[in-house]
Amino acid sequence: MSKADPVELGLFRHLLASICEEMGVVLRKSAYSVNIKERRDYSCAIYDENGETAAMGDHMPVHLGAMPDSVRQVRASFELGPGDVAIVNDPFRGGTHLPDITAVAGVFLKGERKPRFYLANRAHHSDVGGMSPGSMPLAREIYQEGIRIPPILLVRRGVTDAGLLGLILSNVRTPEEREGDLRAQISAIDRGRSRLLDIVARHGLPRVERNLAALNGYSEKMMRARIAALPDGEYAFEDFLDNDGISEGGVRIVARISIRGTEAEVDFTGTDPQTEGSVNANHAVAIAAVTYCFRCLIPEDVPVTAGLMRPVRVINPAGTVTNALPPAAMAAGNVETSQRITDVVLGALSKAAPDLIPAASSGTMNNLSFGGYDPFRRRPFAYYETIAGGMGASPRGPGQSAVHTHMTNSLNTPCEAFEHQYPLRVRSYRIRRGSGGQGRHAGGDGIVRELEFLTGAEVTILSDRRARGPYGLAGGSAGAPGANRVRGTKGWRRLDAKVRFRIEAVETLSIETPGGGGFGG
Repeated sequence: MSKADPVELGLFRHLLASICEEMGVVLRKSAYSVNIKERRDYSCAIYDENGETAAMGDHMPVHLGAMPDSVRQVRASFELGPGDVAIVNDPFRGGTHLPDITAVAGVFLKGERKPRFYLANRAHHSDVGGMSPGSMPLAREIYQEGIRIPPILLVRRGVTDAGLLGLILSNVRTPEEREGDLRAQISAIDRGRSRLLDIVARHGLPRVERNLAALNGYSEKMMRARIAALPDGEYAFEDFLDNDGISEGGVRIVARISIRGTEAEVDFTGTDPQTEGSVNANHAVAIAAVTYCFRCLIPEDVPVTAGLMRPVRVINPAGTVTNALPPAAMAAGNVETSQRITDVVLGALSKAAPDLIPAASSGTMNNLSFGGYDPFRRRPFAYYETIAGGMGASPRGPGQSAVHTHMTNSLNTPCEAFEHQYPLRVRSYRIRRGSGGQGRHAGGDGIVRELEFLTGAEVTILSDRRARGPYGLAGGSAGAPGANRVRGTKGWRRLDAKVRFRIEAVETLSIETPGGGGFGG
């Protein structure tokens, strides 16, 4: 194969990425839910004819690293035809946790029966049924968490399957919002298909495919060069989740990284078995975390294609909390366990590259979900958000405060949108001063978010780093642990890291998120 033109390669890289970004804009602007419109809890990507990653938007790392498994599962389940759109959320069939619904479609050239490309987007739906509003419950098995969707066609030849859509909407608390978000996902697929066909028509299929192959090769070359710059050896690290929400005691996650020349192996052997609670993650989530960590090693803005992970092998024993088997509860695995996997992999890499890796960031997405009946708007409501924290300090400087880090790349819901949509009042939304760890460079501070409920509601919190703060490095101290509290008629009472409870009107919920670890003594 002739050497790729670097200018042309750069142009094609940005052409493809721009399609993913435009898909995201369509999804965000046409969605109904605050979670997608304001928090931007979605991701979009392009895949080649073999289902390998070709391009992705600047969206959610935990989505994007795991989404290739959704494409693989859809391709293995049936042949997509022109105008078909499949959906899936089952964590054991290509999903991550049930609120994340992934839409997958093929892109067909005129007269062809097999897709030349695939498009996919993943959006977190604010409710997909289950035992708790927001579908992030303290569950013991996946059947309690919401409607479970294997790979199935929602759209056939451009026509929505009304029966399937009706089945889904009959199992959720906010059907109008869910239908709006699902149709927004389909609209994003349509826009991506149109833009990709425009590029093929303008440049020709051989030129597009040649540049796709070159981008994969470039990403692989850059990763191999970065791994080769690390000293050969074995580097191990372990950390813990506070608990699984059901049982007492921490949940251990272990990573052993072997560096050999231009290749690396990440081994999670020794990680605790899957738990009774919902902190279980599947293999795709573990792959997403490893992909993110190794991508962060490369200082250049390298495209994230399938080639990026070719030099990295992942060993992840089945039946563990990082590779759980049915019928494990999975709601918190995608959000909390993915963050701890990231902490552990980066901790191991810090021993190979101490001048590069930062201290631990907040290490939790501080998941808050609630719902009930809104007497003012006369309708049911269900809400979900993640809340930012402190970023870990690095050898180069202090960590940022009040920011989403690592596996999440979402935003906090603005106070104005929050109060406009839900029967709550934001009493306080501020930086949690002094919560970052100390050191030569200080960790970033977390957030304090206080919400006064104007009506009763069912609340679930799935958080972590409440028992111990995010670790510091090179002599830096840990960040402050987070805290969850409720103020009622008898004053403040402390809540567990993972808890479900009833909150009454005029009571106030306070979420205090962890600060990042400090760096340097």
